[in-house]
Amino acid sequence: MSGEAPVKKSSYTIPIGPIHPALKEPVMFTFQMNGEVVESVDFAPGQTHRGIEWMGMRRNPVQIVHLTDRICGICGVTHSICFARAVEQIMEIQVPERADYIRTIIAEMERIQSHLLWAGVAAHELGFDSLFYLAWRVREEAMDVIELITGNRVNYGIIQVGGVRRDIVEEQYPRIQQCLTYYRELMDKLLHVFLHDRTITMRCRDHGILTYEDAMKLCVVGPTARASGVKKDVRIDYPYCAYGDLSIDIVTPNLLMGEVRGDVYDRIVVRVLEIGQSIDIIQQCLDNIPSGPIIWEEKIAKLLLACKKAKGEAIGRHEAPRGEALHYVRMEGEEAPYAWKVKASSYSNLISWPVILRGEQIADIPIIVASIDPCLSCTDRVAVVNKEQQAILSKEELHRLSVEKTRRLQHD
Repeated sequence: MSGEAPVKKSSYTIPIGPIHPALKEPVMFTFQMNGEVVESVDFAPGQTHRGIEWMGMRRNPVQIVHLTDRICGICGVTHSICFARAVEQIMEIQVPERADYIRTIIAEMERIQSHLLWAGVAAHELGFDSLFYLAWRVREEAMDVIELITGNRVNYGIIQVGGVRRDIVEEQYPRIQQCLTYYRELMDKLLHVFLHDRTITMRCRDHGILTYEDAMKLCVVGPTARASGVKKDVRIDYPYCAYGDLSIDIVTPNLLMGEVRGDVYDRIVVRVLEIGQSIDIIQQCLDNIPSGPIIWEEKIAKLLLACKKAKGEAIGRHEAPRGEALHYVRMEGEEAPYAWKVKASSYSNLISWPVILRGEQIADIPIIVASIDPCLSCTDRVAVVNKEQQAILSKEELHRLSVEKTRRLQHD
């Protein structure tokens, strides 16, 4: 009707974090809302910086391997493998085949327990706590086997430069096989409870959509990328450890659903299917693991001496449960590395939050945030800010600064 005052938009700002019941780890969000709908999002990590890189550059590579185990409490072997592979490339070490198979078995066991941990967290964010308890209960089977092989449930301490510190002995095979049988028999139930429950479908289908185009543009990795139809997997694209000897296919949602939507539901599909894939990979490793040594050099003193003489730079990569992780290492013939830089998987995936949250309801924020399986502790870095410089850099300017920094590292 004429004469009526125009309806005002009910816009307001909601800060969430850095400590909040819906967040696994500290991160600060600022949501610009219009009623119940998210208009825009900004986030600020950096609440859990621990200075691990700084500490590592004051230690020798053998000590750093144990430090890498503590970068992330869920996927510690990821960072140990990345760092060890970088140093091994610099030193031109040929890792024994059996050690590569053992590394692969532990990495895939870690993938199983990590995906199940995420599934429980996702269920909790939906208020589906009975499913949360189920996911974490069945996760214990993988944790028990990891402890059997490595001696620890977390911070495994099994990786060493040049191989592994523990062998898988014949007496352990039946227990590992029992674990694989347990999960094979459980797969149909996991698929049913996570993908056929009406509550999960209503809360996750067509929410938090990351299109193929956006996934490629943002360079996301791991299940977050594959759920959007991006066929990217370091284990297949650049085989390492034992992966080159195995039969592995890239998991995307269309394998089960016949289509790709790139939503929260598709991210659930990919992770559940990857649990089954990891079972098959471990079985292939057990069936084909070669005999022989498990370490390039058993005597630590000789290994340290070889490390001290090493010169060069390399990148170690691994397809972590959350996606590609990499470690850059440069050695200059000293006991400690000249440079060590860690890029965790979540570093690549966090940038998708503003895209997948835009246009969603406030009640769906927790599950959408959790859907990329963020890990803040292994992502956070310290940043020195010069307020006189511009806060937002163009793609070209960011590329120029990156090239300049790389050249400084190479020529300092």
